[in-house]
Amino acid sequence: MHTEQHFENEIEHSLLTEGNYTQGNPKSYDKSTALFPDDVAEFIQKTQPKLWERLQMLFKDNARVELLRALNQELNIKGSLKVFREGFRIANRTAKMAFFAPNSGLNDTTRQQYEQNIVKVTRQVITEDNERIDLVISVNGIPFATIELKNQMSATGWTVQDAIAQYRNERNPKGKLFEFKKRTLVHFAVDTDEVYMTTELKGEDTKFLPFNRGFNDGRGNPPVNDDVRTAYLWREILPKDSLMELIGRFLHLSREERKIRTNSGFRYITTESMIFPRFHQLDAVRKLVSHAKINGAGKNYLIQHSAGSGKSNTIAWLAHHLSSLHNANNEKIFHSVIIVTDRVVLDRQLQETVAQFEQTDGVVKKIDKDTHQLTAAIASNIPIIITTIQKFPYVMHSIQTKAKQGEQVVLDTTGKRFAVIVDEAHSSQSGETASELRQVLNKDGIESAIAAEFMDLDEENLSPEEMEIQKNVLREQFKRKRQDNLSFFAFTATPKWKTLALFDEPNEIGQTPFHSYTMKQAIEEGFILDVLANYTTYKYYFRLLNMADQKDLELPKNKAKKALMRFVNLHPSVISQKVEIIIEHFQTATRHKIGGYAKAMVVTGSREHAVRYKMAFDEYIAEKGYQDIKSLVAFSGKVILPEQSEKEYTEPAMNGGIKETELPEQFDSDNYQVLLVADKYQTGFDQPLLHTMFVDKTLSGVQAVQTLSRLNRTATGKEDTFVLDFVNKPEDIYEAFKPYYERTDLGNIPDEEKLGSLGNTLDEWQIYSQSDIDKFADVWFSNRTTPTNGEHKKLNAIIDKAVDRYLDLSGSIEHKEEQQKLFKSQLQSYLNLYLFVSQILPYADSIHEKRYVYLKSLMMKLPKGSQAEKLDLSKMTILQYYRLQQISQGSIHLGNGEASPLKGSTDVGTGQVSLTDELDKLIQELNDSFTTEFTLADLLFFESIEKFAQENPDIVNAANNNPLSSFMDYFNTKLDDLLINLFEKFGESVSKILNNPQVKARVSRRLAKVIYQSIRKD
Repeated sequence: MHTEQHFENEIEHSLLTEGNYTQGNPKSYDKSTALFPDDVAEFIQKTQPKLWERLQMLFKDNARVELLRALNQELNIKGSLKVFREGFRIANRTAKMAFFAPNSGLNDTTRQQYEQNIVKVTRQVITEDNERIDLVISVNGIPFATIELKNQMSATGWTVQDAIAQYRNERNPKGKLFEFKKRTLVHFAVDTDEVYMTTELKGEDTKFLPFNRGFNDGRGNPPVNDDVRTAYLWREILPKDSLMELIGRFLHLSREERKIRTNSGFRYITTESMIFPRFHQLDAVRKLVSHAKINGAGKNYLIQHSAGSGKSNTIAWLAHHLSSLHNANNEKIFHSVIIVTDRVVLDRQLQETVAQFEQTDGVVKKIDKDTHQLTAAIASNIPIIITTIQKFPYVMHSIQTKAKQGEQVVLDTTGKRFAVIVDEAHSSQSGETASELRQVLNKDGIESAIAAEFMDLDEENLSPEEMEIQKNVLREQFKRKRQDNLSFFAFTATPKWKTLALFDEPNEIGQTPFHSYTMKQAIEEGFILDVLANYTTYKYYFRLLNMADQKDLELPKNKAKKALMRFVNLHPSVISQKVEIIIEHFQTATRHKIGGYAKAMVVTGSREHAVRYKMAFDEYIAEKGYQDIKSLVAFSGKVILPEQSEKEYTEPAMNGGIKETELPEQFDSDNYQVLLVADKYQTGFDQPLLHTMFVDKTLSGVQAVQTLSRLNRTATGKEDTFVLDFVNKPEDIYEAFKPYYERTDLGNIPDEEKLGSLGNTLDEWQIYSQSDIDKFADVWFSNRTTPTNGEHKKLNAIIDKAVDRYLDLSGSIEHKEEQQKLFKSQLQSYLNLYLFVSQILPYADSIHEKRYVYLKSLMMKLPKGSQAEKLDLSKMTILQYYRLQQISQGSIHLGNGEASPLKGSTDVGTGQVSLTDELDKLIQELNDSFTTEFTLADLLFFESIEKFAQENPDIVNAANNNPLSSFMDYFNTKLDDLLINLFEKFGESVSKILNNPQVKARVSRRLAKVIYQSIRKD
């Protein structure tokens, strides 16, 4: 009852009675060809009788022998997947070896042929190497899959891991049944709890992937009533219809050019791998396709798949399935499938993956040139179109341009339906660019909606100009709403609340996202690494001195605090301390990871921060004489340091002439180990050798997840990651990651009432009037297609009145700045909220639409606030001491606690009260907050060392006549004498240093630099 034989019985019985299989005979297996010859001959005779007659005519009694010879030969050359799909040549004819289900029910012949496929399960098949295989699945005589079974309740107690070991150690990868791609295409290791699979046996190097449903958002499988946890394999995956779809539409032989490391450097090789969908990929595609087949167009689906989910493959499978999908009436559901990405440059991996999955020429079109190319593809009904979303706003302009050139492009979307697959569902997919996409793909539907809306209006009281204005108002609103002819399939690992609200189609149990493969499951299954498993945080302590001539100088408190903290963070002494920690940690802990090829990223808080880090990095490396570590820096534009106003710093210049486009490839080489970044390469950067991240920037929410996730890619020899964080607390990082560790839930959604409340709050400022809005709308929405009557001047004149009122807000300078900041904040909140609410309102609201276009233009014309407004206190303060202390080390456990649902902004901001305070009091307040770990004795002790050194003529002489590196070595020899002279007064502090060589080395280095600079300055 509890043996593996009983387990085999159950699976075989299920496949025979429910899976539409027939029972195979192990004696009919031919070891010399790894085929079931009787099944091959029967299939050809039943489905292609004319071909069989031809073979008998040509080869007489040897017809069967010649058939098997030709099939064996082509299987060994082309592989079984290609033979299944394309057949093989014999006697100047093509012999089909499989028939696949038709896309629609219109072709009875194809349906009958499909039903004649012979799918068998054969037990205990013995190979030419005398290997005994538990189960072999064959299709028309060609082995397709093998299964090794283990039953934990048997006397042996063996598990799925023993089945995996059996494949690795007891199966010959070069044997005819197992040789890559020539016969069997997938191998399953199965017990009653878990399933693993591989598509290529490589002995001990065979890589098995989990093929499990997932349980509680993690690895494994859920319990099943009256059955084992793995029953889905033979009840859902292996039945005949599912199996034939896997062969015909899922399995893919991928060819990839890979860069490999050799003793002489890097070289490129082309590798082949057989792609079999992981369970979540197969499950997602099938459920999405099934739902679309039943419900048609007009739905918004969210697929929350973590990094490591194989998103590009899932998108490719989904696109190809949707492009040929028909409903129950045999009507094509989508006329085109459009894959859109946010990136300005098409994602190369995505477009190559989708194109590789193409089995028929002309199905896929990559839009990698211009908008004319996109327009032509849509007009031509190309089944699958891959493009960036930024091209859609220019489609109508493209048509007009072509018309002026005498080329008529007809973009008629009447009656057409589109599936839009969104590569990365961020908030930009719910903005104006996405509205343009909707208008392009449903122009006629939007015009019909406008006409229907006008049936409810009193047209007799409207002039022709007013009617045109009203139509344009409605057009802007309707193009933001859901379109009945468009279905969106949006993928993301980190959905924001807006994404969850807009892509809200529920799954079969009423949940959104429609489908999920969580970060938790991806980590537990080994597809990504847990970036929070080794997380170390530091806390900083400092003391400032007020050097201003006017001690009671009044300053805006919040701005002054920020300025003081900026002064501290950009201080050369502070950055040098951090650089020392970073480089020494890399040299001692990171360098030897991943076989000695590990790399690190330093995340800085600003472009100036990155520039100063790069300078300090290069200085420290040169000072220490390190030859095996080099850094690159990444930031945009030009940076001018306050103390070097005549010099501009750029990324290429600081990287020795390396172009920005070349940086990823250069960093991938062995020449560079550390990448310093400022708002670059924190999303979408795929570098598997990144092992360590040093964070010197405040991170929160999605940004924290995306930034730290740069480390999670797997690589050969990469067993862990490490984060050293100078700024953020572990609890803050936990709060950022927790919502995305498992399925993300949505909280309360802001509604029209909240929008109206925010609109009323803006009105109360009296910066604009309803009359201003109406006048602006009359100009904005009239004559939209061919503006010629000076509309631009009129619009500016109306907006300028409000700009003047904004600038004339009453109060002191500080109070006015705070009021202007508050108004702009509330204004931006309204614009963001309207873009969201306008997509979910079931009706059109012209009042909000007119206010929106007016306020959007007003926001664009309001003064931006210059860099000159920054408060510079660097000449009024001195950083007396700065100290870093490690406060936590270990793992941040995301499995603990409950995630709070994501929710959008629902409250109208009230701003902060503008306070002023004396500079001296502000410095004291900061010192009270950040000097907890310094005692007065410590401060006096370090001052005393400095004073004694500066009074020592030998030390002064050494400083004046040597470079810093030589002076530091000399000072280290004198430090013991200095410390002993101070022992009587500062015994405890001296002992701390003398008893700890690491502390002594660090104190020596820092004091030497300070003393050296002080002596030479004098």
